[in-house]
Amino acid sequence: MTFRNTGGAAATSGTVTFATHIIGALGVDWATIESAQPLPTPIAPGAARTHTYTVCVDSWRVPLGMRVDTQKVTATWK
Repeated sequence: MTFRNTGGAAATSGTVTFATHIIGALGVDWATIESAQPLPTPIAPGAARTHTYTVCVDSWRVPLGMRVDTQKVTATWK
């Protein structure tokens, strides 16, 4: 993911939150699991930082025939 600081001050801390959906074989959304990781800070004003995240879900939450799909990502910073 690429995070771009469009503000006038450096982003010195923050969190990125992933909403990972557990999808059944017929397309039914069974659950949403949220997980959070720190942002790749600092990010200077006008700069961008790219970071790769691994989103994990306990195997018992995803029975055979189901899949995971991260549908929403939000970031907050200071």
